[in-house]
Amino acid sequence: MNINTKFIFVTGGVCSSLGKGISIASLGLLLEGHGYKVSIIKMDPYLNIDPGTMSPFQHGEVYVTEDGAETDLDLGYYERFTSAEYTRKNSVTTGQIYYTVIQRERRGDYLGRTVQVIPHITDEIKSRVYNVAASYDLDFVMVEIGGTVGDIESIPFIEAIRQIRQELGSNRVLNVHVTLVPTLSVAGEQKTKPTQHSVKELMELGIIPDILLCRSGQLLTAELKSKIALFCNVSERNVISAVDIKGFIYEIPYMFHDQKYDDIVLEHFKMDVKPLKMRAWDNFMKSLLNPMKHVRIAVVGKYISLQDSYRSIYEAILHGATANNARLEIVRVDSEDLENKPESTGDLFNDIDGILVPGGFGDRGIEGKILAISHARKNTIPFFGICLGLECAVIEFARNVCGLAGANSKEFDAGTAYPVISLLEDQEIVLEKGGTMRLGAYLCQLAQGSRVRAIYGTESVMERHRHRYEFTNRYREVFEANGMVFGGVHPAIDLVETIELPEHPWFIASQFHPEFKSKPIKPHPLFRDFIRASLEYGMKSS
Repeated sequence: MNINTKFIFVTGGVCSSLGKGISIASLGLLLEGHGYKVSIIKMDPYLNIDPGTMSPFQHGEVYVTEDGAETDLDLGYYERFTSAEYTRKNSVTTGQIYYTVIQRERRGDYLGRTVQVIPHITDEIKSRVYNVAASYDLDFVMVEIGGTVGDIESIPFIEAIRQIRQELGSNRVLNVHVTLVPTLSVAGEQKTKPTQHSVKELMELGIIPDILLCRSGQLLTAELKSKIALFCNVSERNVISAVDIKGFIYEIPYMFHDQKYDDIVLEHFKMDVKPLKMRAWDNFMKSLLNPMKHVRIAVVGKYISLQDSYRSIYEAILHGATANNARLEIVRVDSEDLENKPESTGDLFNDIDGILVPGGFGDRGIEGKILAISHARKNTIPFFGICLGLECAVIEFARNVCGLAGANSKEFDAGTAYPVISLLEDQEIVLEKGGTMRLGAYLCQLAQGSRVRAIYGTESVMERHRHRYEFTNRYREVFEANGMVFGGVHPAIDLVETIELPEHPWFIASQFHPEFKSKPIKPHPLFRDFIRASLEYGMKSS
């Protein structure tokens, strides 16, 4: 480990969903803009090994790293905001910690000693932090502690970061606490008491925060900052307003920079405050805030009711729209509603420029997705299918073009006469659900003359996966005979990665998840081209 590496720990208080993930990602972007190297770790206090088996309705999106780790969606923010490399080392849960310690105990590694939270659990937590620091040449390791201070689940993590500061000293460790300053609607008055109590609880656990990020509906007044500083034992300058953003989350780094958050951090560590250079980000923001066109994209999903279930999808569409200088309007369509009212299909997609069907699991709402895909194919509306979206597109094409009546996925109908989507052989023997899918980056060879190859501009790509089911290869001949092109294939075992319809203006689906590799300053080629085609369709149909 680099002896000069600094550690920043971010905790949260009062309530959840205060934006710790975006705030730490924003600081990471600013520190990179000053010329420093960063990496961010998410530590989640739940007992699950990872969020891979959690419901999207409860937990939101499961983000997948290049090396195949199923992680919290905050890892997506880290990757979109910073240029750092993120792996399974950057995602830690209580489940992982206890599982590792218990395995060691069973092997006898502790030589008969009593295994306890302190030091064994806290030592393992600290080792995960130090491991990231040792893996790369970093100026900063930033750690987000999930949950809220006061939760019993997070206490071992709080204790571990207290010990790290004790071991390394304040010259190498900084504590940031994200808290809430609510406004009472009746009186219209901001209240500091929740923040005071949250900091008091944190101090009782041995941590005195150096910086407070106060989430509020409006900027804190000088009087309120002074009051918070006095009662929370921090410098008034270090009380920073984290104001609710009415526009885009990508504006947040500028809000923090205006309050000198990045300068304060660097000054704490007595490091040079180099000039801030974020030219690519600045150019992205100019395009984002000054669009010349307008595009309406329908996202047809089964988890529509929770905003975070398709977080990376929504962000990647926005990146593609911004790259095309267009203001994005997303129309969220619940596939179950479409399934229950198929006669509404025409009205639902009236004035829509493009249709995207994202991933998911299970048979609920599947027929609604197939209806949307059929409508896009027949009406030449640009269509983009991702993972389950590809599988539904295959089913729709099999039934309505290839004449394979009743064709289906074996996931939805094990007895179907035409299982055009089926399990890989190595998946058929899998009994455990967690971490057993096809996960992470795999090679995709792009066919000469295919649309996807033209879009990527390269012969092959590495894209991330999260699925169990695949296109059944014995049906390839009949699909090709009816006009479908398999533009991308994983060459090692000849798996279909992408499909397209050359006669359609833009009909592409991928078994992989391109949204995980899209960044504001580097939009994914498929999303960028999907929006381009959608804009062209909108101009023709208007």
